[in-house]
Amino acid sequence: MDNKVPLGQAIARKLQDMIRSGELQPGEKIPSQRVLSEQLKVSRPSLREALLTLETLGLVRTLPARGTFVVDPEEDSGTPRTWRYGDTYDIKDVFQSRILIEGELCRLGAGSLSEATLDALESANQAFEDAWNKGDLMAHVEADLRFHRTIAEACNNLMLTRLYQSVQDLLSESQRQPIPNTEPARMAQSISEHRMILDALRQGDADRACQAMRQHISNTARCAGVELS
Repeated sequence: MDNKVPLGQAIARKLQDMIRSGELQPGEKIPSQRVLSEQLKVSRPSLREALLTLETLGLVRTLPARGTFVVDPEEDSGTPRTWRYGDTYDIKDVFQSRILIEGELCRLGAGSLSEATLDALESANQAFEDAWNKGDLMAHVEADLRFHRTIAEACNNLMLTRLYQSVQDLLSESQRQPIPNTEPARMAQSISEHRMILDALRQGDADRACQAMRQHISNTARCAGVELS
């Protein structure tokens, strides 16, 4: 496994590659967690985390008393996705919080980000687009997370950055949640929204950067079935 990324994420990548290569076929039942953890030489908790990630992305589905299956896109279209943190936070709460936190991060970052940071944002957005075009959902979401995290970590308000980091798991899951319901036209719009955010940050236009990020998150929430007022 790749030591440069969290183990659960590396396992999810491996399983996604097995699905994309056809080693695991649509509709096929995945081996039990005990068997699969032994095959991949990973712990069962890390494997469970990977399977939860893939389920959010719409690549696998776990059925009670039956096991985990590779999703057949032709049969699974429009199937509702479970929000894995539902026992703690409503997904709408997360998107509302993202609008407040990330909008302000953009406002504060406009005009103060270094060229290196702006170049990193450009690179992340290009990777975001390229991975989507290749059907590599893991790399696509990783690039999306990198784009948003780079803005947060470059902010000159350390407390706001730490606040963002303290809820990273929730934020990351909210960025995966809409993927199965995202049509190509919406993804093209999302890529364009990233560019508008980056342009406003480059131009030092604080209000436009904030508004662009807020609109982007609102549109993303809509793909996850959440309407924000």
